Amino acid sequence: MTSAPASYAPAIILVEPQLGENIGAAARAMANFGLRELRLVAPRDGWPNEAARASAALAVEIVDGAQLYPDLAAAVADLHYIVATTARSRFLAKPVLAPDTAVSEIAERQAADLRCGVLFGKERTGLENPDVAIADAIMTAPVDPAFASLNLAQSVLLFAYEWRKLVNPHSLGRTLPDAPLGAGHRFKASRPAERGELIGFYEHLEGELDHCGFLFPPEKRETMVNNIRTMFARMAPTEQEVRTLRGIVAILRRGPWQGSNKA
Repeated sequence: MTSAPASYAPAIILVEPQLGENIGAAARAMANFGLRELRLVAPRDGWPNEAARASAALAVEIVDGAQLYPDLAAAVADLHYIVATTARSRFLAKPVLAPDTAVSEIAERQAADLRCGVLFGKERTGLENPDVAIADAIMTAPVDPAFASLNLAQSVLLFAYEWRKLVNPHSLGRTLPDAPLGAGHRFKASRPAERGELIGFYEHLEGELDHCGFLFPPEKRETMVNNIRTMFARMAPTEQEVRTLRGIVAILRRGPWQGSNKA
């Protein structure tokens, strides 16, 4: 599954959120991971809310585009599949999903043109039982049971992160000029050094260290050489870096530059 258009993503539904700052922070978390549709059910401090816009930073477009609903029934009327987020035990016969499983269930339905939404409750008490009853499944995270409560924006961030991992698994955020940043070593314009180039550098360096008396006493030379080689090998230097290192060794051997000083 590759990067998905905004229309493919589920709606994020905040049920009776209390603080505008938390709504803005939730919008920012959505923007971080490519979610765009924000629905608000009866926000306590009214709407629009300048505190939400201020805390949204560059995600203010999501705040400004949020859809306002008087109750949860209206907010989910057009949806086919709903996941409720809660860390509390419920006496409801519903599937309980980890975040990664929840996003898989949602993505499968969204791909079939079924509209989905994720419910997040108010900051103080979370979702009420009637809110959860309207959902198809419960999503809960593997938090510490001794401190299971998540901030509203943190909860949205956790889901949004898992969603992004599923729909765009090869991207690591900011892009290079020609491609998304992916996992692994970055060698830029210079290739990794060949083993022979590294060995040539080792021998060059060790020769100079012998000359200056660093590799002494003789019985410890092998251990010292192995340690030095291990240190540089751990750096995984590029071909350009090896040439730079050899240049440093050469200039140190030559001594101070004896150029002319002109008045």
